[in-house]
Amino acid sequence: MKYRKLGKSGPEISVIGFGTWAIGSEGWAYLWGKQDDKVSIESIHAAIDSGVNLIDTAAAYGFGHAEEVVGMALKGRRDQAVIATKCGLRWDDQGNLTRNGSYASVMEEAEQSLRRLGTDYIDLYQMHWPDNVTNAPIEETMRAMDKLVQDGKIRYVGVSNFPVSLISDALKVRHIDSLQPPYSLLNRHVEIEHLSYCIRQGVGVIAYSPLASGLLSGNYNAHSRFGEQDWRSRSPAHSGEGYQRNIAVVEQLKPIARDPHLSVAELALAYVLAHPAVTSTLVGVRKPDHILSALKAADIKLDESVLATLREITQNAQNQVDL
Repeated sequence: MKYRKLGKSGPEISVIGFGTWAIGSEGWAYLWGKQDDKVSIESIHAAIDSGVNLIDTAAAYGFGHAEEVVGMALKGRRDQAVIATKCGLRWDDQGNLTRNGSYASVMEEAEQSLRRLGTDYIDLYQMHWPDNVTNAPIEETMRAMDKLVQDGKIRYVGVSNFPVSLISDALKVRHIDSLQPPYSLLNRHVEIEHLSYCIRQGVGVIAYSPLASGLLSGNYNAHSRFGEQDWRSRSPAHSGEGYQRNIAVVEQLKPIARDPHLSVAELALAYVLAHPAVTSTLVGVRKPDHILSALKAADIKLDESVLATLREITQNAQNQVDL
């Protein structure tokens, strides 16, 4: 496994990270299907045993369940993991999610996450989405984050799904150690502005959905369909015309991957990791093979001609994963 420093002052993290969205399992709108907690724990152990130290989760994943599973998996192994979790998405008794970045909410959520994770500190605490519901200013959110750092409850501060303008506002209050945006061959929007900005500001980038929620895994074709319990069955990128357009792009990627004896997934992960702004990329995991099969990408170096070809093939791709 290879490791990179997160931004200018963050921790050393594995270039392949463990994404826990899918292990939140049942009880929320973005369900991937029923998940066995025992398998989830085995998957986390397999990742750590292979050198993966970044475990990324969020309070919203399964309404706290993913954090609880991570906590169970890391009992006795806390020092082997860099735990990244997120705040800012609250839910009610009906499972409705709202965005809340107020000082009080951030402080309360941190305590709840610490309890669920079974730890006395969180390595990287990230604001999940900009607050456009309660309209708490980002300065207020960052003051809460800074207080949590001062109190020793979190060590580093990150944001997720933020536009550059809002990152700039956050940086006026305190340094941001990381940005977590969607980034894949089917969703290259962050290449326009975000990635170069993060390099200039010393902000690390942890890319999520590098396989476009399975589209770049190589496991699906034009006739594949997602089950009714799978949130992707309702996603424009994973159904109907959008799905067919994305799969057509994947078909063009197959011969590019075949020449250096790579899978499409390895090619896709290596593309994201090739950008100098990217510190790590998250692989969504439901079973050990999902993370183990991705590890080879850490050692793949694509030459500039291949990168240029990949950009040309995917220049009009517009996959968006919304949460």
